[in-house]
Amino acid sequence: MTKTITIDPVTRIEGHSKITLYLDDAGEVSDAQFHVTQFRGFETLAEGRPFREMPSLMARICGICPISHLIASAKACDELLAVRIPETAVKLRQIVNLAQMVQSHALSFFYLSSPDLLLGMDSAPDARHIFGVAQAHPELARGGVRLRQFGQQVIEILGGKRIHPAWIVPGGVTDPLTAERRDQILAMIPEAKQFVLTALTAFKAKLPQFEDEIRVFANFPTLHMGLVTNSDALEFYEGNLRIIDQDGAILAPAVDKYHYQETIGEAVEPYSYLKSPYYKPRGYPNGIYRVGPLSRLNIVSHAGTLLADQELSQFKAMSSAERQSSFHYHYARLIEMLYGVERIEQLLQSPDILSPHVHALASPNAYEGVGISEAPRGTLLHHYTIDENGLIRNVNLIIATGNNNLAMNRGVLQVARHYIHGDDISEGVLNRVEAVIRAFDPCLSCSTHAIGQMPLHIEMVAPTGEVVRAVKRG
Repeated sequence: MTKTITIDPVTRIEGHSKITLYLDDAGEVSDAQFHVTQFRGFETLAEGRPFREMPSLMARICGICPISHLIASAKACDELLAVRIPETAVKLRQIVNLAQMVQSHALSFFYLSSPDLLLGMDSAPDARHIFGVAQAHPELARGGVRLRQFGQQVIEILGGKRIHPAWIVPGGVTDPLTAERRDQILAMIPEAKQFVLTALTAFKAKLPQFEDEIRVFANFPTLHMGLVTNSDALEFYEGNLRIIDQDGAILAPAVDKYHYQETIGEAVEPYSYLKSPYYKPRGYPNGIYRVGPLSRLNIVSHAGTLLADQELSQFKAMSSAERQSSFHYHYARLIEMLYGVERIEQLLQSPDILSPHVHALASPNAYEGVGISEAPRGTLLHHYTIDENGLIRNVNLIIATGNNNLAMNRGVLQVARHYIHGDDISEGVLNRVEAVIRAFDPCLSCSTHAIGQMPLHIEMVAPTGEVVRAVKRG
């Protein structure tokens, strides 16, 4: 008879999920499923709202990466206005988006994954957390805290507050940057750069200890998707949406955002509220692709900043096959943090960065708008249609984490099949099954947007723990 092992909840991730492993009579893993168990209905909740509300409304999807949704939503609304927003507003949006990336990557690497990477996958569970890291590696832990603080402070300096700022609006941003605030951010740059460089040195020294994990942590050929500039440089705000295969061959050099549904399909499975996007020309599930730091670095030829390009050249020195390992999301995250700090400095030194012209005013001039940007976890797409009164008629969201859903499920299966044989299953083995999910750094709160008639199970539980009433669908 089939035996099941349930890991519930998956720990040190953002959101709620569980993993089910199915073992056959011989104790070998026959299947594995990654269940996202929470549901958010923002696509439906937005219907009937004025389109100008969308950036602030969409930011409420997630408290971890609200800036990502503000950016993608505002870009979709820019399309509804059919205006060219001021160049300074573009740069200010880029800065705040990069700050969001730095703080989110710092959260993922230092707070959530460094206990595995610095203390070991088999270390004692009661010490495998950020406080254990602080005790064993105080300087690295301090650097991680300061890097996250750097990103949050930049967001606060520009937007007025760290979470859900109302500064990014359709047509640009509400307020220009002052010289005082610019200099305040510039003064923080040197320390932030040094913290990332220190973390990169420490992490690369640890890589030989993880040869086994590198080999099996969602390490298989897939497509990769992400934004890239015309010169093939790293890009988070605008550019071409490109899809490559595992060997770097370009399958789609620039996906037309208004016809993305011809390239990207969206499927659902009954065991999860998370959609499974796929590359349509290859069908489902063969059209599996990945997004996020690992994919972005596989797609681009260079970053575009001095120190990040030096680190990227070392990353690119690995074979194409080795760069398919999702373990290297951690490596890519650190390189992107370095790029983010350097690129913020570049943008702050632009001659027009203090220009007061940061907001284009217009009425709706189009009925459809699509905004695409890079969130910390990967490509994020907001697609809106409105009526003649500017009210939202339809919303479709393809969230960064959802793009990785097929890869996460296949990765859990690969790790489980490698490490589990029989009934003697150590805690460290189960931690590795969770750790492959942590490598992707899923943000499940903002990625659970179902399509179709999804199964639903609601329970009303009394204070005693008794289930008073249960409702099921599907």
